[in-house]
Amino acid sequence: MEKLDACIRNHDKEIEKMCNFHHQGFVDAITELLKVRTDAEKLKVQVTDTNRRFQDAGKEVIVQTEDIIRCRIQQRNITTVVEKLQLCLPVLEMYSKLKEQMTAKRYYSALKTMEQLENVYFPRVSQYRFCQLMIENLPKLREDIKEISMSDLKDFLESIRKHSDKIGETAMKQAQQQKTFSVALQKQNNVKFGKNMYLNDRIPEERKEIELKQGFEEEDENEEEILTVQDLVDFSPVYRCLHIYSVLGDEETFENYYRKQRKKQARLVLQPQSNMPETVDGYRRYFTQIVGFFVVEDHILHVTQGLVTRAYTDELWNMALSKIIAVLRAHSSYCTDPDLVLELKNLIVIFADTLQGYGFPVNRLFDLLFEIRDQYNETLLKKWAGVFRDIFEEDNYSPIPIVNEEEYKAVISKFPFQDPDLEKQSFPKKFPMSQSVPHIYIQVKEFIYASLKFSESLHRSSTEIDDMLRKSTNLLLTRTLSSCLLNLIRKPHIGLTELVQIIINTTHLEQACKYLEDFITNITNISQETVHTTRLYGLSTFKDARHAAEGEIYTKLNQKIDEFVQLADYDWTMSEPDGRASGYLMDLINFLRSIFQVFTHLPGKVAQTACMSACQHLSTSLMQMLLDSELKQISMGAVQQFNLDVIQCELFASSEPVPGFQGDTLQLAFIDLRQLLDLFMVWDWSTYLADYGQPASKYLRVNPNTALTLLEKMKDTSKKNNIFAQFRKNDRDKQKLIETVVKQLRSLVNGMSQHT
Repeated sequence: MEKLDACIRNHDKEIEKMCNFHHQGFVDAITELLKVRTDAEKLKVQVTDTNRRFQDAGKEVIVQTEDIIRCRIQQRNITTVVEKLQLCLPVLEMYSKLKEQMTAKRYYSALKTMEQLENVYFPRVSQYRFCQLMIENLPKLREDIKEISMSDLKDFLESIRKHSDKIGETAMKQAQQQKTFSVALQKQNNVKFGKNMYLNDRIPEERKEIELKQGFEEEDENEEEILTVQDLVDFSPVYRCLHIYSVLGDEETFENYYRKQRKKQARLVLQPQSNMPETVDGYRRYFTQIVGFFVVEDHILHVTQGLVTRAYTDELWNMALSKIIAVLRAHSSYCTDPDLVLELKNLIVIFADTLQGYGFPVNRLFDLLFEIRDQYNETLLKKWAGVFRDIFEEDNYSPIPIVNEEEYKAVISKFPFQDPDLEKQSFPKKFPMSQSVPHIYIQVKEFIYASLKFSESLHRSSTEIDDMLRKSTNLLLTRTLSSCLLNLIRKPHIGLTELVQIIINTTHLEQACKYLEDFITNITNISQETVHTTRLYGLSTFKDARHAAEGEIYTKLNQKIDEFVQLADYDWTMSEPDGRASGYLMDLINFLRSIFQVFTHLPGKVAQTACMSACQHLSTSLMQMLLDSELKQISMGAVQQFNLDVIQCELFASSEPVPGFQGDTLQLAFIDLRQLLDLFMVWDWSTYLADYGQPASKYLRVNPNTALTLLEKMKDTSKKNNIFAQFRKNDRDKQKLIETVVKQLRSLVNGMSQHT
């Protein structure tokens, strides 16, 4: 408060100082005002007098001025009327022009006129009633224009739906002609094509057939003008409709309607044809409709702004592509004809190339072609399985006879056979293989041609095509041909002679595989030394077939031996042998000799194995005949007769029916029989029993069980035999000896059983 009081006192002092400073000026101003008062009163009197005299003088001027004002108002009103009429006349003229445009169906111009009326003319005369009527009528006119343009659009959509197949056919034809031209140029540049001695001019012809064999019947280019999509379809309705809706500000509605309707049409187009699995015409119509649909969309994309976008067409194409692949995958699975599958492939390639030319991605279609390629190979394999079966059925399984040089060259031209010894022989002569070998070789090449047809135009490198051809050829060899060979080998009517010829045939086919590899190499121009080149598996295929044929030879040979052995009719109670070998056995030996003569064309080991197997089987069969449980009695005379038969077997073995055996190797097949019969013929039981189990035993291969079984059968025969009636004492002695040996053998057998 003290500080506040001090501050107040300071301010009071400053105010006082200021008042003192201005006081003299205030006094001077008052003095001046007092001096002016007198002059002001004089001036007031003079002004009042002057105003009175001026009012009196202006009364006549006022009257004349009012007359002038009335005239000016009338003149202004006339000018205003003229201006208003001049303002209304253009509006009326524009509205009249609008009516004329509507009558002439110039709807886009009519909409532009409406815009001018609304934006330029109506605002000038909006206060008049006739203008309000015109303004109220414009929305109705716009709706009429929208309905009319939409009707035109519907007619356009119906038109392109009907003409989509023709549009697609034209587009695919143009793509095909372009492709044919490109391939022709490529052929001229590919000078290395077809240089192999076994590769004739057929490959270019085949390629030409692939390119020209399409479903479309093309006329001469000089006689028929190539049509474009604009020539086939009038797009003006969609342009007008788009412009109209753009002017109306409802472009989004039009775009949504157009896209919705086109999607519906796309779903209809993508529905498969009812006859697709049976004929190529169904696939062709299916593809042409789809191509026509997307050609129209591509045209709309490039000539309109925003009606369809690249994102929209890509989405539509991806949806269509998934449906197309599903349809083709489902329907192509029913195709069993390779020609139909090949035509389908050609259509898919042209279909893909056409749409790829319009900017649509088609990689998935070529991936599908790889699936169809596998199916095509399967149909080819089935077809060639029938071809191979027919070849095998028609073959006579005998060497190919040739009587002159022409026949020799004819065979050489079909099959790459090289044998200097055969060339030196004079006519007539024979090729070692039968007729089926060149036929099979030709058919394998035909299969490669057929497989090549599908591999072309897939936009793959030569290396990939080479790999495809080799893999499909491997399937033909390892699965189809191998299966046909195995089925042929197992057929009941195929005899030993035919089996021998089959083995010879497979040997030559195996040797020809390298020529097939050269053949593929010359087609694809891919060297066999390439790291990733697939090799043909003909070696293993024909080796397996040979092994199967060899096994079948052994089986059939043993079966034949069993048939002869079943003809044996021994008198097991005979007292004396006939002095000669049995007839069935001599027939069997003669048969074996003739068969082994045929085996001379076989590889040495095969013939030796077959001979050894036959001798072992014969020895086993004879042994089983002696030890048959149904055989109860055997006389010594029967044993002697049996021994004569075994001697003939040994003589056959020692005659070396098949060359290549060392020493007595083949005779060892009968060693078990020989030692057993020697034991009974010599009756050397003491030596047998004494040396049993010794490595140097004379009867090492005689089993005690076998000897006991045979001896018991002879024992029963001795009891009932009356031949020894005159020599009662010898009979009794021999009977005792047999019983003694039987006891010793049983003891030996029982000891062996306990030891075991």
